[in-house]
Amino acid sequence: MINNKHSGLLIIPYFLLWIFLGYEGHSQAEKIDSSIEKQSFIYSVKDSNQLGLDIYRPYNADSIHKKPCVIFVFGGAFVTGRRDDSLYNHYFNNLVEHGYEVVSISYRLGLRGVQHVSKFNIAPLRKAVNMAVEDLYDATNWVITHAGQFGVDTSKIILSGSSSGAITALTAEFQRRNEKPAAYLLPAGFEYAGVISFAGAVLSFDGSLKYKIKPAPYLMFHGTADKIVTYRKIRFLNRGFYGSAWIAKIFKKNNSPYYLYSEEGMGHEVSFYPMLNNIPVILDFLDKYIILKKSYQVEMLFKDPNAKPLMLETPDELFKKLQSTQATGKVN
Repeated sequence: MINNKHSGLLIIPYFLLWIFLGYEGHSQAEKIDSSIEKQSFIYSVKDSNQLGLDIYRPYNADSIHKKPCVIFVFGGAFVTGRRDDSLYNHYFNNLVEHGYEVVSISYRLGLRGVQHVSKFNIAPLRKAVNMAVEDLYDATNWVITHAGQFGVDTSKIILSGSSSGAITALTAEFQRRNEKPAAYLLPAGFEYAGVISFAGAVLSFDGSLKYKIKPAPYLMFHGTADKIVTYRKIRFLNRGFYGSAWIAKIFKKNNSPYYLYSEEGMGHEVSFYPMLNNIPVILDFLDKYIILKKSYQVEMLFKDPNAKPLMLETPDELFKKLQSTQATGKVN
């Protein structure tokens, strides 16, 4: 996050989240259901990096009946994380059970090794986001090219991401709707059918947030007290970091469909919690906004008086912890 009080930026990686939640490891996480087949492929090779993706679909699924597809982008500050982290299994299981194929992708981590990012030194973040968006476009092309093999309905490809992955998904859709040069990597006429974002934001260098072409429906989860990825907006000259509340404001003004689920007083833990606790909201959004093409505008403010935000460190403190962890392999 670019913050008025704190100059650092960090989207917390999920192995740290497990420490905050009191777990000792991933052994307690849900497993991929035995009825689901996972297949892995390389979709691109860049800078000597093999970028892979995993496809989750029912065993013995045919390719004749086309299914909608969710492309998922993991979180981890553009520094760490992996596409098959078991933290995401509950989310994947429910999507597949509900009739969706899931494609979880790897992408280049453009902030790995970077020591400092601020509103005065935003170039590393811009580069990292652009790299991730380009990789997401390439992965999308792979899915489109192999749609016949896996029975994917290319008119119903939805982006989803957590934290840095949500920034990637929202920015990719934003660039596509504004016909940015990188978006021409996608086939002519192709548009994403929707976005499901967990604590994400759009990074833009075009001043105010505008969409040249009407955007896809968005489902956005965000904590109102999130200090890691801003809930509202941060502007500096022509640079903007637009969080879920500000995106919803623009969508409402332009009569675009959206669902904003705000958790009052909560922080960046909302980048993960909805994948455990809000599956019915997610599936209802997919049914109504994607399948039935409803144009609803919904804003839900949820408050649990007994819930306490877990992510209270400043971005600078978390960034230092992440760099220390990357260097030593230990959580301090």
